[in-house]
Amino acid sequence: MKLQIPDADVLWDSLSALRRFELTLTVEAGDLDDLAHVNNTVYLAWCERVARDHALHLGMGTQALLEAGAVPVARQHVIDYHRPAVLGDRVRVRTALTRHAGVRSVRAYALDRINPGDPPEGVRLAECQTEWVWVDPVSGRPKRAPAGVSAAFGFSG
Repeated sequence: MKLQIPDADVLWDSLSALRRFELTLTVEAGDLDDLAHVNNTVYLAWCERVARDHALHLGMGTQALLEAGAVPVARQHVIDYHRPAVLGDRVRVRTALTRHAGVRSVRAYALDRINPGDPPEGVRLAECQTEWVWVDPVSGRPKRAPAGVSAAFGFSG
């Protein structure tokens, strides 16, 4: 399935607090490539970081998920880059759980520069979407997320 990146701004306002999370980072020298821009792999690492922080915030870190009997593994990442980030930029990284059905979940991410002087909504740097597949941590086979895990992330049933 080719993922279509939804409008992260619309999603953010329409989802419950359990299904969204954000963090703010400052671009450091180690984030830069040879062109003095944030390297594309760093954007993906930031997306993974905000997803992990979100799970931890909800009490659903790796250990809790292992104990529950299902863990998410990435199946596909799609990233659209709009503008580069540079040393010292402040970047707001948002994630929103947009879909959760069967053995699959989808997270959308929005990465915005929020430096002094930027518009209140920030300047869009990139958007990402990841399709996650829930698997049994012992067998590695696809498995539905347990109801308690789904509920913790703001999904019923």
